[in-house]
Amino acid sequence: MPKTVSPAEVKAMLSDGEELALLDVREQGRFFLDGHLFFASSLPLSALELRIADMVPRLDTRIVLCDGGEGLAGRAAARLGELGYKGARVLAGGSAGWQDAGYEVFTGFNVPSKAFGEFVEVQYHTPSVSAEELQEMMDKGEPLVVLDSRPMDEFRKMSIPTGIDVPGAELAYRVSMLAPAPDTTVVVNCAGRTRSIIGAQSLINAGIPNKVVALRNGTMGWHLAGLELEHGANRAATEPTEACLAEALAIKSRVEVRFGVREIDMATLEQWRRDDTGTVYVLDVRHPEEFEAGHLAGSRSAPGGQLVQATDVYIGTRNARVVLVDDNGVRATMTASWLIQMGWEQVRVLKDGLAGVLEEGPHVPHVPGLDAVNADEISPEELSSSLEDASTAVLDLGYSRDYLQGHLPGAWFAIRSQLAETFSQLPPADTVVLTSLDGLAARLAAPEVAALTEGAVKVLSGGTRAWQTAGLPMTEGVENALAGLDDDALLKPYDHDKGVEDAMRLYLSWEINLVAQVKRDGDARFKHFPA
Repeated sequence: MPKTVSPAEVKAMLSDGEELALLDVREQGRFFLDGHLFFASSLPLSALELRIADMVPRLDTRIVLCDGGEGLAGRAAARLGELGYKGARVLAGGSAGWQDAGYEVFTGFNVPSKAFGEFVEVQYHTPSVSAEELQEMMDKGEPLVVLDSRPMDEFRKMSIPTGIDVPGAELAYRVSMLAPAPDTTVVVNCAGRTRSIIGAQSLINAGIPNKVVALRNGTMGWHLAGLELEHGANRAATEPTEACLAEALAIKSRVEVRFGVREIDMATLEQWRRDDTGTVYVLDVRHPEEFEAGHLAGSRSAPGGQLVQATDVYIGTRNARVVLVDDNGVRATMTASWLIQMGWEQVRVLKDGLAGVLEEGPHVPHVPGLDAVNADEISPEELSSSLEDASTAVLDLGYSRDYLQGHLPGAWFAIRSQLAETFSQLPPADTVVLTSLDGLAARLAAPEVAALTEGAVKVLSGGTRAWQTAGLPMTEGVENALAGLDDDALLKPYDHDKGVEDAMRLYLSWEINLVAQVKRDGDARFKHFPA
């Protein structure tokens, strides 16, 4: 039996200043809809091995596992023990037990960051304009520039006409080039509220001479106002000029002083890394493309705007040391200023972080337990020739959103953590072939599936991505499913098939109401730095 910890004990842990990883191991859809603890990070049991080393890199970390009371946390604790983690305990009663103890349960995703955005607007009185007001400004020909603080993939999906993509931490770095005249109004938007507010307030904190406003409710507000969004746009800010960089460095200096941003050198970082009593996250806040072109060994890509927007996704251990890296300190300093205000006490900027020999390519997570799995593999070509055989069944263990966009013909969607309950729904088969997007989740699940069937179990070599690369046919939409297609789905309002406008209004109302709920919860340590 796993060790348990009471809601009252966890509540005390959240304020004792010691390291704590609070992980909710339900699928994302259930985490999102059914409610969770304020500081819980979503790490589904199905993906535990795939993400645990990045989220909780130290094996001695104090870990509390949460679920909905259905037993997933106990299974996660057992698996973490097998992987060498020594401090995992289970929240007694899960989220329901937490609520029964009189504590707050939050729905939604990235809740600490979303709540922080609302806190910022209230405390700093961040100015904003409505969609109608912005359209009127455009119609009058007023000098303005619209800067979209989201990553390019979100910008392409939908954007404000004339908008330019400048993800969060890039705003102060590039703004003097995009709005060189001081009489140009700078309008910052995102899809909803958080990155609009944080982005606008970033430029205000930076002390630029321009008037700066957030677009109230972002692209959702624009859509709800009946105005047309652009789709497929790819306007992006270019590299800063020397003059722009000089102004950005001046901004860095001002922000450092106001928010108490501190630097460390490489020697200090190496000393921290050797200290096995504390966790250190080294996060590169530049564009992902810059990261892949060359980055500090052992760092991970965490673009600054997204890090502030989704801190719970990148950092699994509270009260850990967080070291931010970029090329000249501007983007790292802007990001650090926000993390400090969110209550992260041990945030530092690495001085000259990209000096020396760098590594190229994307970050490749360590997947504990993967090497111990012995699984028979089948190539895409071999599987293709046997798909017509009814004695072969394909289980897709990837995310439902990927399955719906395209899967192997006839494949069954399944959720790894639910296989024991759902496998009997699969038609009899002599061979079960497992796949996932890159094949890793499928490989990890092979021993679990082997325990459920007397037939052969194989893993598609390279996963669904290799099947696509081989030019083999794909099927879209719902075909076969052993599990609910919304169990793991974290749907944003504009992803809904119907009722999009109602979903948008509900979401925006949820964001605004977070301030009152966070106050009742009492665990947030947000800070306000008056000008």
